Amino acid sequence: MDHQLCFRTVFMAQCLLGIIILSLSGFTKVESLGINYGQVGNNLPPPEKVLQLLKSLRITKTRIYDTNPEILNAFAGSGVELIVTVENAMLGTLMDPQQALQWVSTHIKPYFPATRITGIAVGNEVFTGDDMTLVSNLVPAMVSLQRALTQLGMQQYIQVSTPSSLAVLSNSYPPSAGTFTPELTTIMTQLLQFLSTTKAPFWINAYPYFAYKDSPSKISLDYALFNPNTGMIDPHTNMHYDNMLYAQVDAAIFAMARLGFGGIEVRVSETGWPSKGDTDEVGATPQNAAIYNRNLLRRQLSGEGTPLRPKMRLEIYLFALFNEDMKPGPTSERNYGLYQPDGTMAYNVGLSALSTNTNPSTSTSTSASTSTSSSSISLTSMATKVIIT
Repeated sequence: MDHQLCFRTVFMAQCLLGIIILSLSGFTKVESLGINYGQVGNNLPPPEKVLQLLKSLRITKTRIYDTNPEILNAFAGSGVELIVTVENAMLGTLMDPQQALQWVSTHIKPYFPATRITGIAVGNEVFTGDDMTLVSNLVPAMVSLQRALTQLGMQQYIQVSTPSSLAVLSNSYPPSAGTFTPELTTIMTQLLQFLSTTKAPFWINAYPYFAYKDSPSKISLDYALFNPNTGMIDPHTNMHYDNMLYAQVDAAIFAMARLGFGGIEVRVSETGWPSKGDTDEVGATPQNAAIYNRNLLRRQLSGEGTPLRPKMRLEIYLFALFNEDMKPGPTSERNYGLYQPDGTMAYNVGLSALSTNTNPSTSTSTSASTSTSSSSISLTSMATKVIIT
């Protein structure tokens, strides 16, 4: 089967899947769920096909790691909300207000509003790199970009923020002890002041997988995967946490509050679980990846907030849409995708009975079973058919 025919077959299956999810959930779309669309691969489908896939899955938010004009053009008129990214290497240049204005005029204005660009991610995990010049350039570049948006009348539609690694926290357990790394206090205060003034969210890349991989004997796999477990109670707030991701988010909220910024929204700019890893990457299996993403989607469909902010729906961007074969690093880095580049599922997600009254966690970390529900969706590993049981 050639590539185009394979993708068409898969797309038809995904359209059917989207209809089934819609009928089971009662939702027309998942308001708070987005997905990261990385492009570090030499065999990925064209943006037009990717857009079809997103629409079939009822996903209306995505984030890219550049300002690829082919993607921006392809997504025009689609209604899909798009976060674009300024590469780290550009921060020094964009400190200059005129350069920032030129960048927005070239990379954003020609596509907006036909393409629903809703955010500019300025750099990625800048604070946890080794380049302190990059760190010092970050907030000035954000200020210049915000001014450029204001000059062009787009500031009320497009938010400026920066995704940070969870490593910006020197302490995250229990969540109420959340604290930023001391050496980042000054620059972090400047960032939070900017976000508070512009009413933009604090973006955090949070991966329970990393914590589990580093301490599998100390951290419950079920706690990391959103599976049923006893969880933990924060001794200072008496709040109960049944999963690590929400604990990580609340730790970031507490850390911001310690610097005097308790009202900023936190959004998860990346989270996911790899389906394959090296021998020392404990827990990187298709079964665990399927369970994590399935349980996360169920939580999103129910509109949950964290224990600290239960009434504020937590916005999450799943990492990632595709496996990217050209990413450097350990094997896991190339295996976070829900899909292979040809559009087939990377593993059996096993979405089942997605509704607001469904128990968020019904599977076990030791089983690859798709579901025991009387109304379930099963995606085969080739994703060429959808079976309803």
